[in-house]
Formats: sequence, structure tokens, C-alpha cells
Amino acid sequence: MAKSIQSVRGMNDLLPGRSDLWHTVESAIRSVVGSYGYQEIRTPLVEHTELFQRSIGEQTDIVEKEMYTFLDNNSDSLTLRPEATAACVRAGIEHGFLHNQTQRLWYLGPMFRHERPQKGRYRQFHQFGIEALGWSGPDIDAEILLVGTRLWRQLGLSGLTLEINTLGTSDARTRFREALRDYLGTRREEIDKDSQRRLQSNPLRILDSKDPGTREVLDTAPDLLDFIAGDARADFDTLQHLLTANGVEYRVNSRLVRGLDYYTGTVFEWTTGSFGAQSAICAGGRYDELVTQLGGRAMPAAGFACGLERLVDLYEHSGGCGASEPFDVWICILGDNAVSRGFSVAERLRDQGLRVMANCGGGGLRKQFRKADQSGACFAVVIGEDEIKSQTLTVKSLRTEEEQTRLSEEQLVEYIKRER
Repeated sequence: MAKSIQSVRGMNDLLPGRSDLWHTVESAIRSVVGSYGYQEIRTPLVEHTELFQRSIGEQTDIVEKEMYTFLDNNSDSLTLRPEATAACVRAGIEHGFLHNQTQRLWYLGPMFRHERPQKGRYRQFHQFGIEALGWSGPDIDAEILLVGTRLWRQLGLSGLTLEINTLGTSDARTRFREALRDYLGTRREEIDKDSQRRLQSNPLRILDSKDPGTREVLDTAPDLLDFIAGDARADFDTLQHLLTANGVEYRVNSRLVRGLDYYTGTVFEWTTGSFGAQSAICAGGRYDELVTQLGGRAMPAAGFACGLERLVDLYEHSGGCGASEPFDVWICILGDNAVSRGFSVAERLRDQGLRVMANCGGGGLRKQFRKADQSGACFAVVIGEDEIKSQTLTVKSLRTEEEQTRLSEEQLVEYIKRER
């Protein structure tokens, strides 16, 4: 016997029993984003590598270590998308729906990063995200955070912590970057190797380090918020006011910078204590310079991305369950002569909007009744030789004590809709 083939490490099957949980979460997502006027966009799984190099940043872990990149038959460098914001912006520029317009977009689908697989962090993973393009004020930042807050509430989630920060203006970031570089330069030997390498090229990325020694050094580093002033400070204060006025709890974390180079002003992250070190559930912020980086006209933008695997796990951990609907009718088919009529009756019932399972593979009446009961169906409809001869159908309620009865096909739909 040939050796069986297994799935690629870090790329997992979603089995039928668990897919109901995903459907419930995805339905909540569609409901919430629709209530705010966001429209769905679907972009390709594969993009030109340059898209992510220019947007995410060539010196980020994602681009340096984690992307699935390959040459196609034309020797073009292509990459399985590691995130979707850059692809949404690329699509907007390419198809012209950003010029002199505002757009509220949302997406959901698989992403790919070559990381060490662990619970809630896989090489093929799924993200839901929203992108608001064309608004520059803190009001849209607040709306984005309200979208996330409403989704958590609709799913019945608790224990999530929202942290916010602002990266301020380009000038403020430049001054802070220089101060941070000067400070870390005096303690270079105390920080991890990756941070040493980034000290000159991209010191802000060091703030995102998870190395304990580096985190200890950062405790006494310059504070980004000390460099934020003017309109940037006023916008951040307004955002906090809007969140407080709408009952959104948060805390300011001046070390929060996010791991992608395209962020500019507001940044934020929702975390949970349910999954140990893998605490982030949803994160995002403002990326006002990304559209021009990718060849479009200047346009402010903001958004977030949420990991579906972690969100589904958190939903289940909080007591959520899938909302699989039971069947209305199970068709018990007795004998080969009844198959054609059984399928005909099942199709007629489905035409009326009913959920119907027609028995396949034969079996006696007792066995079929047992399957019908286990399925959760409300009614069993029996079709055998007697029913064929009399042109009737035997109907039995599986959830009440009502006696079984015989009906014509014309009477069946009305009976089931009335009694279910």
C-alpha cells in the first residue's frame, strides 16, 4: 500500500464538524461590517513580490523571513499574499476607484507566512479586515475601532484589551527615531542580534521586539508620545474622547508601533490573555502614505486585520457554538423502485425552501428512522412499495407524539410548513 500523503506543515484542514463555528463567526462579520456600510473586496492569492516589499518594508520579518516567494515560468517574482491591505490599495489604484472617492472595504480569506506553526499561528491562516480609504480625521479611526468593538460584542466575547498609540507626523517620527537610536547605541550589547542589525536602518522595529533583554532595555528608552504635538496630538486626544463617549475601554501604550512599515498615525491592537504569548487578536492603524508608495495619488487611509483562527478559538473558548440548522425532512427510501420518487419528492420540498436529506445506500426502515432521528430532522417521510401503489406518502413527526399519517404530495408541503 502506498504511503498516505499528509497536509503541508502549518496548513490545516477545516473539517465539517468545526466549519459550523467558522460559519457563525463569518456571518457575524458580514452582519457587522454591513451595518457600517463596508463593501466586500476579493483580491488574488498571488501578487507581485514588489508589492509587499514596497508596502510592508524590506527590513521587516515578514519580507525578510516569512514570505512564500517564487519565480513563475516568465521569471517574474511572485508571492503568496502575507496580508491584504497592500492588495486592496493596489486594486483601488489599478481599477481607479480611489481617485476623488472614499471607500469602505472589507475582505476575508487565506494569507501565507512561513512561520513556526503553533496554536493560532499557522503558515496558511485566514484574516478578516476592513480598510477605510479617503478620510483623514480621527472620526474614521474611531469608527474602525467601533466596528471591532461591536463584532466582539455580537460574538459574546469578553476579556479583550484595546491598546492605542499614535506614531504622529513624519517629522515627529524622525526626531524620535534619532533619539531612540542614540539611546540604544549606548546599550547596543544588551539588545538582541536582530535589534542590533536594525539599529541604524529601522530602530522603530526594535520597539516590537519580543526578546526579554531588549524589552528591559526599552523600559527606560525615550517615549514616543513626548515627541507628538500640534494637530497629531489633537487628533489623538479627539480619538480618545470619541472612544470614551461611546463606551469603548482602552489604554494608551506608547511602545505600540505594529510590525509593518506602512503605518503612520494611529495604531492599535486588541489582545487577550486566553492564548499565552499569542495574545493579539486584531490590530491595525492609519497608513496615510501607502497609496503614494504604491503609485497612486496621495490618500489618507486606515484599517485593521483580524486573525480568524484565533477569533474562532476565542469564540469557542467563550462558550460559542456553531449554528448548523437541522433538517426539516428526512426521506426514507425503501427499495430500488422508490429511489426515483424519493428524489423527486426531495427536490419538490427543496423548491419550497425546506432542508431535506434523502437516504442513500439502502437499509431497512428501522435503520433509516434511526439516522433520521440522529440528524435532528423534524419529520421522516417514508416511500416504499405501498406508497408507490397508493400514490401517497407516509409522514411521521420525529419531535412530537403526533401519530404518523398518509398524505398526497400536494398536501405534504403545507403539512410540514404548518407543523414544524
